[in-house]
Amino acid sequence: MAHSVSASKRIRQNATRRARNRWRVKSMRDAVKAFQDRLTKGTVDEARDALRTAGSLIDKTAQYGVIHKNAAARTKSRLNAALVKREATSA
Repeated sequence: MAHSVSASKRIRQNATRRARNRWRVKSMRDAVKAFQDRLTKGTVDEARDALRTAGSLIDKTAQYGVIHKNAAARTKSRLNAALVKREATSA
């Protein structure tokens, strides 16, 4: 339990930020899962659109500092490689 006003405020701020960060990570993961679903069950064009959406959310999550920028780049690279592989097999 916090003993000072500033410590109480810090606890409130941390809780708010943690909730916001968890929401951002959840949204990013949902977008990645949607891309993977489109990659396996949808067309290549749908997967390309889903990749664009997922890449945008990944970049925003990294921009806010929730994930590291290199982790974001690595994730986007892997998703793009999966799309290229799918395009090669479908052509």
